[in-house]
Amino acid sequence: MTRLAAFSDVHANKHALDAVLEDIARRNADGVICLGDLVGYGAFPNEVVAMIRANNIPTVAGNYDDGVGFDREECGCAYIKPEDIERGDRSLRWTQRIVTQENKEWLRSLPRELRIDVGGRRVLCVHGSPRRINEYLYEDRPERSLARMLSGLEADVVLCGHTHLPYHRRVGAVDLINVGTAGKPKDGDPRACYAIIEMAAEVKATFPRVGYDVEAAAKAIEATELPHEFAAYLRTGGP
Repeated sequence: MTRLAAFSDVHANKHALDAVLEDIARRNADGVICLGDLVGYGAFPNEVVAMIRANNIPTVAGNYDDGVGFDREECGCAYIKPEDIERGDRSLRWTQRIVTQENKEWLRSLPRELRIDVGGRRVLCVHGSPRRINEYLYEDRPERSLARMLSGLEADVVLCGHTHLPYHRRVGAVDLINVGTAGKPKDGDPRACYAIIEMAAEVKATFPRVGYDVEAAAKAIEATELPHEFAAYLRTGGP
């Protein structure tokens, strides 16, 4: 395997996941991996879990998967504004009520990391960071901070999600790749995003953007008790 497709942060958006999986199939990737946060914010948590399970896609646990699977009091999303805290709590409680016990059991079984070999390179797959499931690794993080975190991991490539913002950054001898979000964009582009990682002489990452029926996904949210702001965010690709 030398060409890996990786996606993350589907957030119960089955319309986006459908489109991403179809696009991956057209690109003939050698393998597919999911970096977590299947549930939360969107209207179709059970359907998304069923799709991942039916396709046998290796998946690491995201913080929202953990929060729902274990019925925790909070999802580890690091909200700051009171209105975000309130909406986040409503989303978590709704999702915990909707997700079946069988799917919660499956979410609890997800590993915190996966290690695979791709084209002779050691690839470490996590949701937030190698240290914490809900740590945000933004592209502008200082080099020294990232270098300390990535040292000693015995990995040539580290794949992560959680920030919903894709990038590829070389840190010393390690390629750090954030694959973005399949189901809840935050960069002003409503399309789904994932990563294709090619292992050749150098590691190369591209980030396909995939159109899908955003309006159907947004209207589905508005038909539930979820905060309607989440529907607006899908339409605008933010905040």
